[in-house]
Amino acid sequence: MLNESRQLTSLEQRCGRKHGQAICYSGYREGQNPRLGIYPSYEQIKQDLLLLKDWSYLRLYDCSQHAETVLSVIANENLDFALMLGVDIAAEVSNPNCPWGAHFSEQQLALNRQANSEDIERLIDLTSRYPQHVFSVSIGNEASVDWTDHMVPVERLVEFAQHIKSKIDVPITFCENYVPWTNKLAPLVAELDFISIHTYPVWEFQSIENALEYTKQNYYSVQECNPGVPIVITEAGWTTQSNGCGIEAWNASDTLQAEYYQQLLRWTNSEKILTFVFEAFDEPWKGSDDPQEPEKHWGLFYVDRSPKLVMQNA
Repeated sequence: MLNESRQLTSLEQRCGRKHGQAICYSGYREGQNPRLGIYPSYEQIKQDLLLLKDWSYLRLYDCSQHAETVLSVIANENLDFALMLGVDIAAEVSNPNCPWGAHFSEQQLALNRQANSEDIERLIDLTSRYPQHVFSVSIGNEASVDWTDHMVPVERLVEFAQHIKSKIDVPITFCENYVPWTNKLAPLVAELDFISIHTYPVWEFQSIENALEYTKQNYYSVQECNPGVPIVITEAGWTTQSNGCGIEAWNASDTLQAEYYQQLLRWTNSEKILTFVFEAFDEPWKGSDDPQEPEKHWGLFYVDRSPKLVMQNA
């Protein structure tokens, strides 16, 4: 287990930097979709990364062609980013608690387990090929929270972490909603170098007036349950549109996004908490066919790469 000083030393050694601004990056544009294997081009990713040059850290969600192209652009164009590389793990058990359905046949679950193992190997391979650019790896995203549609047992996550540690020397984490870090993920914490939490006040019906305080409560609740373990925020943000599904329409706007972003960064910068803002660009491929679906509108930039209010005021 890395203590906080070793965590900072590791970042300095691998990235040549201390605290910096961080952002989640998914570069899919209109008509592109990772589920369909339609990926952005080298030139499109280069354009994105030049727009994001004021950020020091990027978080990627998978080891697909998208991630490989991002790493290639960074290396070839000599761009100054440090990456958290992730895997897009699929369900290994069904989850009756998922509101939108997560029941799978045993055959599908077996296929998912094999695919997850292969994704972990791709994670290891990409990290080995780009060691100067990958400062940490995540073994998954929101795969243990009660409502997930891609539930993976904790013991399997432990196996992933142990396997990666046996192959490469890089800090390892797991990206998850804050709640499981206060209970069920204790066996996994012992295998990780740092904890990565997600905090979304707007998804939990909080208004902007108490949003930052709610985020702080999320963070400190995890810290209290895991004393001495470094904690990174790997997702925090505010959607700019909503059809009322999960988030009231009045509680989603460019103005609210800009206000939460400013409050969040003031706090995390003052406390030197590495925080990945969610998300760089709007993602029209996500969620339902409703164009007002909140999942589509978390970007600091619109899908056409024009800046939202939050970036105009930055």
